[in-house]
Amino acid sequence: MQPLLKLAFGIDRMTEWVGRTLYWLILATVLISATNAVTRKFFNLSSNAWLELQWYLFSAIFLGCAGYALLKREHIRIDIVANFLSERANQRIALFGHIFFLLPLCVLMLYYGWPYFLDSYRIGELSSNSGGLIRWPVKLTLIVGFALLLAQGVSELIKQIGVMRGVYIDPRNQPKSH
Repeated sequence: MQPLLKLAFGIDRMTEWVGRTLYWLILATVLISATNAVTRKFFNLSSNAWLELQWYLFSAIFLGCAGYALLKREHIRIDIVANFLSERANQRIALFGHIFFLLPLCVLMLYYGWPYFLDSYRIGELSSNSGGLIRWPVKLTLIVGFALLLAQGVSELIKQIGVMRGVYIDPRNQPKSH
């Protein structure tokens, strides 16, 4: 179990680095959005490329940080139900959810998303909007985002099994002192 926990901690470090790095794309997105709004309002200038770049960056942030949200336990959970269940029941539900929902979803998205990206890259797909951007980079964010989420899902699965076997104490489960 210890080698698997080392793998999980390595994945966690990578996820932490990616999440903290992608934070900076939020600033870039805000600056691009503000600049685009100002130039459109005061100079009557607009560019589809800048508009598309905003949603490309948003896609990179959202998809790239999905694993980070899972690591930090900021993903959607049903706490109303969880509060009425025992710790052991919550652990089993988390394990079940990772094995039968999260990991298969990530694998399916990678399986079906890879050809979608490759076709776009191969043909040099462009936006249908005048002056728009090439499309393959935003499609690549699907692949990278779900690969990162899959890796973090494996890490969470390893740690969950470690907790259930009593060989790992997850510091995220400890009460926070104020």
